[in-house]
Amino acid sequence: MPVLNRIADYAPQMTEWRRHLHQHPETRFDCHQTAAFIAERLRDFGVDELHEGIAQSGIVAIIEGQGEGPTIGLRADIDALPITEETGAPHASTVPGKMHACGHDGHTTMLLGAAKYLAETRNFAGRVALIFQPAEEWGGGAEVMVQEGVLERFGIGQVYALHNAPGVALGRFEGRAGPLMAAVDTMYVTVTGRGGHGAHPEDTIDPVAAIVQMVSALQTVVSRNRRGTDALIVSVTQIHTGSADNIIPESGWFCATIRSYEPAVRDMAEARCKAIVEGVAAAMGVSAEIAYDRGYPATINPEAETAFALSVAAEVGAEAGDCEPSMGAEDFAYMLEKRPGAYLFLGQGEGAGLHHPKYDFNDAVAPVGASFFARLVERAQPRS
Repeated sequence: MPVLNRIADYAPQMTEWRRHLHQHPETRFDCHQTAAFIAERLRDFGVDELHEGIAQSGIVAIIEGQGEGPTIGLRADIDALPITEETGAPHASTVPGKMHACGHDGHTTMLLGAAKYLAETRNFAGRVALIFQPAEEWGGGAEVMVQEGVLERFGIGQVYALHNAPGVALGRFEGRAGPLMAAVDTMYVTVTGRGGHGAHPEDTIDPVAAIVQMVSALQTVVSRNRRGTDALIVSVTQIHTGSADNIIPESGWFCATIRSYEPAVRDMAEARCKAIVEGVAAAMGVSAEIAYDRGYPATINPEAETAFALSVAAEVGAEAGDCEPSMGAEDFAYMLEKRPGAYLFLGQGEGAGLHHPKYDFNDAVAPVGASFFARLVERAQPRS
């Protein structure tokens, strides 16, 4: 793969960074040790500005190019997951119950590699803003950074990000214009009836029977309320109720994840899910308390910037091409709602999938991602 020669020289050092991060995972917004490690590297590289404590533990670093020009943003997520690692690797997590099971340690390393190169060479005009963001997995750190004004504060005109992709050929970049990843919403429903002895159901108002009816009826939202060409998933993922085999419980609860791309489909799904739960509750004589959480919006790649990013990717990767849209979600969507840019996937070869306790980032792909970020800046903002 034609990675930049200077970045190829960084490979051993990048592996050390990545494995250190892997051994010391932090979750959500509490990524302060991770941020301190990143900040130390950035100071060593000689970045021109270093802004810490954004979205609690996020960082924005500025590197000045040569000559006037715009500011391009490059983003990496830095948080880990609440998973117990099972890789058995020498660099496995040292923090019980936490691990980098989605490769954010690798994403951070790739952006650090690009930062080192860009600070050394400065073969671009304008500025580059390096965004190290916490709480992608839970908490919407990208939204918080946007709300705190990082795009306006640093004059960021466009913004790009990468995500590793297990099962995709090593070094292959993939992306597409339009919907790439879904909006994600979550519905929590608490159903309350009247408990009693299982031998005398006539004296109870059974919440279990109501929950079963609700879960079954929710499947009709996809099969009967959406057009066949509209992407939508409604998956009930948890049901909790009861304490003994001969007791009808007083209450129970369930939750569902709802995934879509189009705003109108998203609105329809919310309205129909609520109506079904309320209707079944009325018919069954129970009460239903609904908490409907609108999560990350859909990740929509604009056409021109996606084509540009894929053309850059083709220069440094094994190959670059289109991919199918995913019903997974990504909070980088909040940045793409405010600025043009693109989100691409980078293949890391065979191995355990994302969010799996045996997952590990493939260090061989880090120089490829770093080269992509660096060339993206040089191509987007060439020196005059």
